[in-house]
Amino acid sequence: ILIYSYSRGVFSSRQIVRKCHEDLGFMHISHLNCPNFRVLSDFRKDNPDFLKECFKQSALLATQLGLVSFGHVSLDGSKLKAYTSKHKAMSYEYMSRKEEELVNEIKELMVQAEECDRQEDEQLQDSTGYEIPDELKIKEKRLAKIREAKKALEERENELNPGKKIDKKKQISFADKEARIMGKKGRFDYAYNGQISVDEQNQIIVGEHLSQNANDKKEVVPALEQIQETMGELPDKMSMDNGYMSGANLEGLGKVDAYVATGREDKKDPRPLEDCSREIKKPDFEYDEGKDYFTCPGGHTLELKTVSKDGKRVYQAEKQACEKCAYNERCCKSEKGEARTISSDGKEPLRKKMNDKMEQGDSKEVYKKRKQIVEPVFGQIKNSGFRGFHLRGYKKAGGEFSLACAVHNFKKIVRAVLSGKVRLEAGEMEPTMA
Repeated sequence: ILIYSYSRGVFSSRQIVRKCHEDLGFMHISHLNCPNFRVLSDFRKDNPDFLKECFKQSALLATQLGLVSFGHVSLDGSKLKAYTSKHKAMSYEYMSRKEEELVNEIKELMVQAEECDRQEDEQLQDSTGYEIPDELKIKEKRLAKIREAKKALEERENELNPGKKIDKKKQISFADKEARIMGKKGRFDYAYNGQISVDEQNQIIVGEHLSQNANDKKEVVPALEQIQETMGELPDKMSMDNGYMSGANLEGLGKVDAYVATGREDKKDPRPLEDCSREIKKPDFEYDEGKDYFTCPGGHTLELKTVSKDGKRVYQAEKQACEKCAYNERCCKSEKGEARTISSDGKEPLRKKMNDKMEQGDSKEVYKKRKQIVEPVFGQIKNSGFRGFHLRGYKKAGGEFSLACAVHNFKKIVRAVLSGKVRLEAGEMEPTMA
């Protein structure tokens, strides 16, 4: 019932039950015996692992029917709105302030309550004596919610940035504490990052996972793990956009024949250095892996200055060398007049190897197919009505995402049957022989 309802863009459990009494398709799929809406809702919430297994079965079925070539798989991510609102959230600073205010208000109410208890009945007159205790309960309940959310935010930030002081502007949602603020172009909301790996032949999803990361810089390893878990092997080729161009991702790809788009900051400018209209960018600097330093176009070295806990490495040239360099005005952009710096994640050889690979014509031809493989799939999922989650919490939302991906695959299988790619024989589906 859930698979069919998601394929029809019906997500509310109450609406599903209503459809099961009004719509012939729903009547047929439920055998005229639709469960109570709470049963449907609880099943969806309580069985994320089963929904994950449901997705795996959809991918394996498509493979058995000859709908998956596994020759070229494209990975992409999309933000899907969490079942909450940024208006149901508080910053760390505001929570701390409200916590203190509520503690003081509760203390005052406790003093008033004790005073009321000592008063004689005739002094109460028409008052029942319950006003203060009721208000006390409301404030205590609110304080407990704020403390719970504050603790969750502290645990999250300590995990992401161990040892660092929590930024006062960091926020958390009261409705879904595991969702994260994500977005772009000035539009931000609480969301999860849905990742899908799509096969070239029929746009079958062969791997999926949900991420709490706002970008895709650490998503290759979990994506490969999900493909391996679902399909039992890795594809011949993988392509992904420049959002995946990070040291962690390039390292995680291992021996996979990958095609990762080069970002603007990594692309070499074809114009000669003598062209005064062009800036001096990172690709113009040569990295020496053995000595671990960069050399600028002017021949000066940029030595390693700092290494942060997250692995970020900063290289800097000598100030005097930069001041005397002929490329100074096009290279040094520091408002304070500092020498040129280069940031790196310590994986420059991998980055250079991928950049060189993507300069080749055959690599560009492979990558050119990425858009038509994976991007339409997110469009198809969202056009069917699934633009955000209907469950709260990372694991529950992950189960719902698996369900949405399974539904996509089943729809592709049905279309293959209708188009003749797959035939029905004695109630069984079989691939059509070429």
